Amino acid sequence: MMTSKEIVRRTLDYTGPERVARSFGDSDFYGAGCSAQTHATSWKETGGGRWERTDEWGNLWGRIDPTSKGEVIKGVLEDLPSIESYRFPDYSRPEDYAAVTQRRAEQPDKWLIGGIPGFTFNIARKMRKLDQYLMDLALEPELMHEFHNRIDTMLEDMIRNYAAAGVDSVMFPEDWGTQSQTLISPAMWRDEFFPRFNKLCGLAHELGIRVFMHSCGNIAAIVPGLMEAGIDVLQFDQPDLHGINALAAYQGKGKITFWCPVDIQTTLQQRDENAIRSKAREMLDKLWRGNGGFIAGYYGDNVSIGLDPKWQDIACEEFVTQGISSNYNKRQSLK
Repeated sequence: MMTSKEIVRRTLDYTGPERVARSFGDSDFYGAGCSAQTHATSWKETGGGRWERTDEWGNLWGRIDPTSKGEVIKGVLEDLPSIESYRFPDYSRPEDYAAVTQRRAEQPDKWLIGGIPGFTFNIARKMRKLDQYLMDLALEPELMHEFHNRIDTMLEDMIRNYAAAGVDSVMFPEDWGTQSQTLISPAMWRDEFFPRFNKLCGLAHELGIRVFMHSCGNIAAIVPGLMEAGIDVLQFDQPDLHGINALAAYQGKGKITFWCPVDIQTTLQQRDENAIRSKAREMLDKLWRGNGGFIAGYYGDNVSIGLDPKWQDIACEEFVTQGISSNYNKRQSLK
């Protein structure tokens, strides 16, 4: 029987895992984080049903419920001059990754993921708030380029230390899209951000680890660039926003793995058992194919999407029972 680590590795390499990799139930994954000193605080209720916290960079976040991730309501950088004087937390100290080393020793057979707070865009956009940041990109490109360089140096420290501590991959969130398009033009992305993805993914691969990325929205315009830069896994909670056939077409051009639940905004919201099971099988048949390239996911906040957990449980059951190589091959022979 394959270990979780072997199943995930074979999934990424398209070399036939004995079952589909999964992030629910007896998950194939464990996460670990750095303990460097930052500005971060825990969520606190501030009255009237509102909650607030400060993130690692000093940005103020708010939410109107006790479970969602919330949004930035005040960036730490209120004007452009403050960009030059800002000092990032220090992620260069190997001792701050001791918990990662310990988790590796405790879970030698699981795929260990080191959490990174984002690549360049995800970090910078929060520090200035998105609307102001997008203006900065257009009006002050040289200043923002240098600011991005400082972020990349910090991220390189994290990648090196995570690799030394024994992770199998790093993973970061970076929401690049609305429901219809990317937040910046593909040309600007290619010019300013592709080289950064290329460099950071290249460093991770040189150190023997993979790179996983979560993104929300429709990012079809940059998926080929992300693949070219070296992203190994794209985690989408709305795979139907791209289309399962479109995701499968990307796999025909390179070894990209998609990590997805059944779509949280479309299929799951139908609350229809047959539709949910059918979609789970479609994802296995078109994205996994008994060969690799797909990780069965689970959206961890049913409350925020107004969903009874039983509907995701149905999807999980279908992924588990049908995502076994022998069952998949039998199903294909009957078609």
